[in-house]
Amino acid sequence: MRKTVYLLSAASLCGCVAAAPPPDAGGQRVDPMPMSLALEEIITTGVRQHLKNPLGARFGAMLAGERTLNGRQEIVVCGSVDDKDAANGTGGDKPFIARIYPDAGNSFDLVAMGDERPDSGILVGDACRMAGLSIESKKS
Repeated sequence: MRKTVYLLSAASLCGCVAAAPPPDAGGQRVDPMPMSLALEEIITTGVRQHLKNPLGARFGAMLAGERTLNGRQEIVVCGSVDDKDAANGTGGDKPFIARIYPDAGNSFDLVAMGDERPDSGILVGDACRMAGLSIESKKS
């Protein structure tokens, strides 16, 4: 009898498992901020270091926002760059996502570019949208 009660109790609890809540994108969102010339210079210099043809690079729209994550202030930047090589015409428009840390001398960290996937495993454009910095409609 005791075993039956235990089995019925265990079986009734199996149906009570709650589904995990969806991931909170609130911690990923940023507060939009204006793009200053100094900030733009930090971004273009940092991105150019990762390009095949840094001198021929043309930057498209860029959006920035700030947030505090794990007690550290960071500026998140989403944008696009055309790294076309004049010699063979390869390259093309690539989206990128980067972080700048004002408390560390404005150090620059390119998170991902093009088809690379940031730490989260999602595409660059999706990561920018989740942060609130969608660049698709802001093309210049």
